[in-house]
This record gives sequence, C-alpha cells and structure tokens, in this order.
Amino acid sequence: MDPQSRYPATLSIDYPDRPLDRFTSFFRIIVLIPIAIVLALLPGFTGNWSNDDNSYAAGAIVFLPALLMILFRQKYPRWWFDWNLAVTKFGTRVGAYFALLRDEYPSTDEDQAVHITIDYPDAQRDLNRWLPLVKWFLAIPHYVVLFFLTIAALACIIIAWFAILFTGRYPRPLFDFVVGVTRWSLRVTVYAFILTTDRYPPFSLS
Repeated sequence: MDPQSRYPATLSIDYPDRPLDRFTSFFRIIVLIPIAIVLALLPGFTGNWSNDDNSYAAGAIVFLPALLMILFRQKYPRWWFDWNLAVTKFGTRVGAYFALLRDEYPSTDEDQAVHITIDYPDAQRDLNRWLPLVKWFLAIPHYVVLFFLTIAALACIIIAWFAILFTGRYPRPLFDFVVGVTRWSLRVTVYAFILTTDRYPPFSLS
C-alpha cells in the first residue's frame, strides 16, 4: 500500500488457521471475566466491553487533556500517546478474544496476534488546533453506520461460536467481517478521541 494512502491507524489480526479451543470458546463469556475486570479497573475506564470495539478503550484513553494541550499548546505529549496506544491495543486484544477471533488469553502487554499501529503526530505540523473541538461531532455518520455494523458483527460472532463448537474453525468470511468492523471502529476512535490525526476516517472495512 502507498504510504501516502495508508490511514495513520491500522489493524490486522492473524487468522487462526488451526482448530480453535472448543472448551474455552464455549465458556468464553466466563473465562473472559478476569481480564475484563482488569480492563475495567484502568483509570477512568467507563466502556462496555461487551459492546463494540470503539468502547473497549474509550473510557481509559487520555482525551480531554490531549484536546486541551493541542488547543492551547499545539503539543501531544509522547507519554500520553504511548498510554493511549497501549490501552487501545490491550482493549482490542480483549475484544478480539470476546469475538472468538483468537483463543490465546489476552496479554496485558504483548501484541500477540493483534497488530495495531497508530502514527505519532507532529502536533504543530499535522494537527489543526481547533479541530479536536468538533471531531466527535464530525464522526456522527460513522457512529450511525457502526451501530448497525456492530449488530451484524455480533450476529457473525454468534454464528462463528456454533461453527467453532462443531468444526473447530472460524469461518473466514465472518472473521474478515468482524475484523473489518473492528478496524473501522479503531480509525474512528483514533480520529475522534485519541486525536492523533485530522484525516477523516474512510467508510471502509478494509
């Protein structure tokens, strides 16, 4: 992909081209509880891990301080960025585990099979200081689309749950769709809440 056309936030999840663990898949909601508690205890976390991936990290990321720093100082402190990236990765790993995309238990610090990149911005050069005030509003069309896509993704997860129990495999078309919805949601989160890019997210699963 041309680096100029690549969105400054990417997500890929390795397809498990092997039999998945049927036992942990059957009891996924139960075995997820300990790591979901850890995620929920992160400072400021208010998201609902059982909903869409946009909410996995939305409560724990540094949002308002970053907005004010960009607005008044045109700076994005690197350690705030590193925190936001780490929380986003962690939340997405938990989300991928919930969605049955992988059967490795989510790590708090290792990427495992979930690969996320978010470009660190040069705030003075890359970011309009006023745009963070309205990005959440400009992203409303994405919220509407993601609402329906999330419902479809949840239906795919339920179908995949039965498929794993009977065949041990996650149907590849369903896997790609759920990953695509997660990727779309990540780009919206990066644009509207992590605030590292002014580039409007594409309406695309790819």
